[in-house]
Amino acid sequence: MNLNYIKSKRDIARLVLALMFILLGVLHFTHINKFVQIVPPFIPFPKAMVYISGIFEILGAVGLVTFRYRRLAAFGLVLLLIAVFPANIYMAINNVQLGGILNNQILQWARIPFQSVIIWWVLWCSKRGN
Repeated sequence: MNLNYIKSKRDIARLVLALMFILLGVLHFTHINKFVQIVPPFIPFPKAMVYISGIFEILGAVGLVTFRYRRLAAFGLVLLLIAVFPANIYMAINNVQLGGILNNQILQWARIPFQSVIIWWVLWCSKRGN
C-alpha cells in the first residue's frame, strides 16, 4: 500500500473524514431500520431516503480522496449534511433511542451544532495545500 499521497495534516484529516463517511454510508445499509427511525414524518419514502443518503455518503468519501473530484465531493457532502439536518433535529426533539451513546439526549442535542463543525471539516479538507 503506497501512502505517498499523505503529506500533510490536511491529507490525514481528509482520509479520516473519508473513512468516517464510508463507515456511516455502509451503516445506512446494514442498520437501515435505525436510520429510518430518525427520518422526520414529513419526508416521503424514508427507507429510500436512507439508502440514497448512504450511497451519497460513500460516493462523497471516495470523491474526497480523489484529487480530481475533491471539491465537487466536498460540496456534495455539505449539501448532504444540510439535507439530513432535519433528521438530527427530529432525533433530538423526540429523543429517538438508537442505542449506544445516541441514547443520551444531551449528546443528541450536541450533535446539532457539531454538524457545522463537520461542514467546516469537509470544506477545509477539500482545499489544496497544507
